[in-house]
Amino acid sequence: MTVDLGPVSAIDLNDTDAFVNGDPHRLWARLRAEDPVHWNPTPYGGFWAVTTFADVVTALRDFETFSSAHGTVIGGSYRNEVDTATGQMLVTSDPPKHRQLRRRMQRVFSPSMVDRVDAEVDRRVDAALSRVWRDGGGDFAVEVAQELPAGALMAQLRIGHEDALRLVRLTRTMIGYRDADFRRGVEEESLRLAGAQADVFDFFLELIAERRARPGDDALSILMTPGPGEQALDEDTLLFNLMNLAIGGNETTQHSANGGLLALMNDVDQWERLRSDAALVPTGVEEFVRWTSTASYVQRVVTRPVRVRDTELAEGDAVTLWLASANRDEAQFTEPNRFDLGRSPNRHVGFASGPHHCIGAAFGRRGLTSLLTGLRARSGRLRPAGDPVWLRSNFMLEYKSLPVEVTV
Repeated sequence: MTVDLGPVSAIDLNDTDAFVNGDPHRLWARLRAEDPVHWNPTPYGGFWAVTTFADVVTALRDFETFSSAHGTVIGGSYRNEVDTATGQMLVTSDPPKHRQLRRRMQRVFSPSMVDRVDAEVDRRVDAALSRVWRDGGGDFAVEVAQELPAGALMAQLRIGHEDALRLVRLTRTMIGYRDADFRRGVEEESLRLAGAQADVFDFFLELIAERRARPGDDALSILMTPGPGEQALDEDTLLFNLMNLAIGGNETTQHSANGGLLALMNDVDQWERLRSDAALVPTGVEEFVRWTSTASYVQRVVTRPVRVRDTELAEGDAVTLWLASANRDEAQFTEPNRFDLGRSPNRHVGFASGPHHCIGAAFGRRGLTSLLTGLRARSGRLRPAGDPVWLRSNFMLEYKSLPVEVTV
């Protein structure tokens, strides 16, 4: 049965019901076809929604016209007009400030750190998959997927497993501030967001105090130690970029794992292809990222009048670049709504593009490689054991629960 979606002008990408109870891909497909530069009003103004692959990539690369400095999320931080992290966090800065911060952050993503993260994630994922196979099933989102960010944070920050899971829960609460499960008795959404962010900062303030007393080779110590010609980061900048580190690739990778696994469970032929061909692991990782597009959009603000297709955008206009829509664009991908572990070429924007290409992409790819390698090494496979539960968010396409069972 075909459901009437109503007039295209009424599509509201700020309505989280469309993401929790509906299918946002149907909305994006219609926007790409009928209204690729769509005006979306909101209680705090409104934004343009750009949905085609070509337009999204163009805007991502044109940082002089489409600025990141006002924040990456609709409505800004705490619903402020300008994000409180402007110019202080990697994702909310433009060149030249962005280049300076990226050089600083790049030391956290050194080859030796990637290897350390890879080894820890391998251990965590292997142990988690073994428990699921031993128990005959479980909640994949909670018992397995969370181990990807937990393992990465353990290796990056030199913290224990419980602290890593605590930080994962804190960042989930921040991302899911519009979800009833994370209301914590606070009705006002902006206050919930502020409180969740404060909790993340408190976690890192404790860790900063420890590392100042006993510095090491962890990410925090690296960021606190200026290189030649650099100045020490002020506390706000340090906190914002640590939060960026915790949320960025770590928060998104676990949900790429969930969404990719769900697609894999729903296609037995793809699972058998993976089992029989190790060459499908690297291409499968890219398909997991394209298919899930966990960070569904990034916001930009127009710095000067610009024309996108037939639409004039004015200086100061908010623009959302829908990565999840771009990654299903029929003009870019053959059969974009088909999950294909061997898809090639696969020029997706799951890690964005241009100056803000995800600095932690290597971590994300290595974590998903651990998962796919672990799945193909085990006899039998997983299948759904109940309905998945989505997080109420239009920013991160995340799962709170994904029940699975093992079948031979």
